[in-house]
Amino acid sequence: MDLGGAQMATRRARDDKSKPVRRGGQDPIDAHVGGRLRLRRMLLGMSQYDIGQAMGLTFQQIQKYERGKSRIGAGRLYEFARVLNVPVSFFFDDLAGDGAAGSHDDAAPVETEGRRDRQLLELMRAYRRILDPDVRRTLFELAKSLASRSSSAHDSKD
Repeated sequence: MDLGGAQMATRRARDDKSKPVRRGGQDPIDAHVGGRLRLRRMLLGMSQYDIGQAMGLTFQQIQKYERGKSRIGAGRLYEFARVLNVPVSFFFDDLAGDGAAGSHDDAAPVETEGRRDRQLLELMRAYRRILDPDVRRTLFELAKSLASRSSSAHDSKD
């Protein structure tokens, strides 16, 4: 079946509309999933090489996944979850919007997520350096109390 130039242009335009909107060459959901992969890997103290070895991948491929440059397929995401000991849903936690294909514009900026993830990582590292169990427990209780107050204040604004 030979399609004329006008039909090809129409088909190409229609196909382009169905693809997700990409900012800077990467899909915001792919970037979010990659950021969560990086966060979990770092929280476990694993290098890109370590997780690559466990998955049968190169560290360069892990870099592409973490930066959102390569999309992670369902089967591979399942394997990452298994290796990192988290549910698959972990990779979608904190995703802005409903996660539907049409909601990419509602996604939080990647820079904001990255900054928050780095702060969480720094907090976890600092917490692990505290050797005194009483100090750790006190800090934990303080964090829970602050989070409770913060969520209560947020709820009262709504």
